[in-house]
Amino acid sequence: MMNWTSLEKVQPIASKILMNSIKKNRIAHAYLIQGLRGTGKLEIAVLFTQTIFCPEKKGLEPCQVCHVCKRIESRNHPDIHWIKKDGQSIRNEQIDYLRKEFSYSSSESSRKIYIIEDAQTLTNQAANRLLKFLEEPLVETTALLLTDNVQAIIPTIRSRCQLIDLQPLDTKLLQKKMVESNLTEQQSRLMSAITFNIDEAIELNEDERYQDIIKIAEGLIDSVVFNYENRYTYLHQNWLSKITNRTETEYGLDLLLLGFKDIIYMQMGKEESLVFFNKTDQILKKAVQYFSKEKLLQIMNALLQTKQKLKQNVNPTLLMEQFVLQL
Repeated sequence: MMNWTSLEKVQPIASKILMNSIKKNRIAHAYLIQGLRGTGKLEIAVLFTQTIFCPEKKGLEPCQVCHVCKRIESRNHPDIHWIKKDGQSIRNEQIDYLRKEFSYSSSESSRKIYIIEDAQTLTNQAANRLLKFLEEPLVETTALLLTDNVQAIIPTIRSRCQLIDLQPLDTKLLQKKMVESNLTEQQSRLMSAITFNIDEAIELNEDERYQDIIKIAEGLIDSVVFNYENRYTYLHQNWLSKITNRTETEYGLDLLLLGFKDIIYMQMGKEESLVFFNKTDQILKKAVQYFSKEKLLQIMNALLQTKQKLKQNVNPTLLMEQFVLQL
């Protein structure tokens, strides 16, 4: 469980900003916590709110065992409201509900906190409603907006929040901890490229469905370098028939990015940077000879564009068909 001491070790700048704001009783009206998946955004939000509300804290450290701390951890505290995306986005109705809830007085304290996960998914209407709420809060309020893409937050909201920028964790240290948690070295290299959260890494590594997606992504690269004429058939018989939703499609695209990065690393002689392939894999050896540097850069760009369009709700089947035609 995260506390301020452990947070200082991995996020020294972010922890200093938040700790000082609490110590000096200068808690900002709104914080925008930006960081890659697995850098601890949710854990920081819980720790921050526990510190504000815990009646048994010692200094800044919440006890994390009292009734208040446990309710916060389970997201069941009446003065703390969590908002998650509904489907692919956070909708204006959710912000309207939040404003209605905050029109009532606090149940147990003088402060209310709301935490918005994946804040980058706010629709334009929801973002504008939230902006008005940020400007005219109805009670003593603190907002925690969590995002992995701060540029997707409208500038008027960004300007009203104190930015907490979380830094990527040290990869070697992360891999070491994953190995200590019984992942193999190969598994730890791949999972550390996917998430900075050890618990999530273990969960994904044990998830048979995710392991299937890894094999399907590898198979697509294999079909391109060994059986190019049938790559489109492979897409339909394997990828599109087995990867059936947007979340899994995004996982698959992330894995393809790692696979094609490995091919580039191998061409550059950077075997130590491989995460998706082993240096002895026949697919990797063939791909290094098969693709030119220019073609690999084109593919990487196409993958990034495909990911962006997927976030814009373009049909996943159409996106994958268009991508494979560019290979």
